[in-house]
Amino acid sequence: MNKKEVKEVFKKHDKDTGSAEFQISQLTDRINTLTDHLRSNPGDNSSKHGMLKLVGKRSRLLNFLQKDNKDLHDNILTSLGIRK
Repeated sequence: MNKKEVKEVFKKHDKDTGSAEFQISQLTDRINTLTDHLRSNPGDNSSKHGMLKLVGKRSRLLNFLQKDNKDLHDNILTSLGIRK
């Protein structure tokens, strides 16, 4: 899925930027972009550090969502292809 499709799938309303599922989808997109960058630039430690911070933030949001709504959590994991 491209960026616009991901935004449309996980938005609750037109101006939604704060819901956990929307944030997880955006963080996943940024993590995938940084992963591709790091494959071609393995010595870029600052990008690696930033990516690890994003992974941690996404993990915390997923933990929150798992406690709040287990079905939505499982749906997001399968649709975004995230391993848990």
